[in-house]
This record gives sequence, C-alpha cells and structure tokens, in this order.
Amino acid sequence: MEEIAKQITINVSHAVEILAALITGIAVLQTIYTYIVQLKSSKISKEDLRLQFGNSVAVSLELLLGADVLATAVAPSWSDIGKLAAIAAIRTALNYFLGRELKNVSE
Repeated sequence: MEEIAKQITINVSHAVEILAALITGIAVLQTIYTYIVQLKSSKISKEDLRLQFGNSVAVSLELLLGADVLATAVAPSWSDIGKLAAIAAIRTALNYFLGRELKNVSE
C-alpha cells in the first residue's frame, strides 16, 4: 500500500513539475513576443512586461515547491527531509524577494 501511495505522489509531483515548466516556458515566449511588439509600438512599458513575467515565475516557484513536498510526502528519509528543507528555503526566499520586487514595480 505504501509503495502505491509513493508511486502516486511521485507521478503527481512529476505532473506538477511539468506544469510549472510549461508555465515558465509559455511566459518566456509571451515575454519575448510582447517585447518584440513593444519595440515596434512602445505601447507596453518594461515594468508591465516584468510584472507579467514575474507573476508567472512566482506561480512556477510555488508549484515547484508543492511538487517537492509531494515527492517527499510518503516515508521520507532524514536526507530527503534535509534536501526538502534546503530547497524550500531557497524557493521561498526567491518567491519572497520576487514578490517584493513585483509589489514595488506595480506601485
């Protein structure tokens, strides 16, 4: 039973990681496209562009953190817990400072 639960959580974790990668990839493509359009028309400010991309990156970071938690949810070792703590601290710090930056830009 534990093995089935572990396999399910790992599969869901991988699906969430793929979703986060898709969100980031789409955001990159959208940012590049919008930037090229901006060069021609100057309708969109660079701050708006940064806000759009930053929001997508923030969502991706949160999804990746969730995926990491899922990956270690079933019978983790102390090594797994330590790795999760380090990854969670880094991603949370990145998301915190990104959120502050986005708040400053939006004001």
